[in-house]
Amino acid sequence: MTTTLAPKTDFAAARKAMLDSQLRTSGVNEPFVIERMGTVAREEFVPESMRSVAYSDRAVRLGDGKVLPQPLFHGMMLSEAQPLASDEVLVVDGGSGYLPALVEPMVKSVRVMTPEDAAGGRKKGAFSLVLIDGAIEHVPAGLAKLVADGGRIVTGLVERNVTRLATGRKTADALALLPLAELGVPRLAQFDRPTSWSF
Repeated sequence: MTTTLAPKTDFAAARKAMLDSQLRTSGVNEPFVIERMGTVAREEFVPESMRSVAYSDRAVRLGDGKVLPQPLFHGMMLSEAQPLASDEVLVVDGGSGYLPALVEPMVKSVRVMTPEDAAGGRKKGAFSLVLIDGAIEHVPAGLAKLVADGGRIVTGLVERNVTRLATGRKTADALALLPLAELGVPRLAQFDRPTSWSF
């Protein structure tokens, strides 16, 4: 009996295809985004059994509620965020570690927080840029406090069960999100609004 081995995935080619067919065709062409997403190996942020789908145009479920969102979400997020060398960044990580790896070389510092800690308001700090690696229903008060005055936030946003990329800026202690492009973004249930009774 002869066995045939599955062909090995050419990750460099898959990465280039991701840039050309997912990012560039959707208008994500900023050189810094292309450079970072062309450099960081997505396959290293998923279990070995899922590496062959690391560059697909959909989210990859990693188990235990963790998820790696689709490449276009990260590309559009970076493009909208325009990270600065002076930025102190908070990444609310969906569990893959990929987004912090993309951002870290471009900014002054990166702090990573779980969705549970960010939603629960159990941490302190003041960040000029907050990136949320998933879609949220709202920004709870504890998380809003972590955004410095004048700071920016880029996230996925859930409205009427539709997810979009959204951005906001904190001014005079007020923080509101502006929905942008409709995009499939994994929902972070930790940021769901409390259920209210209705009659």
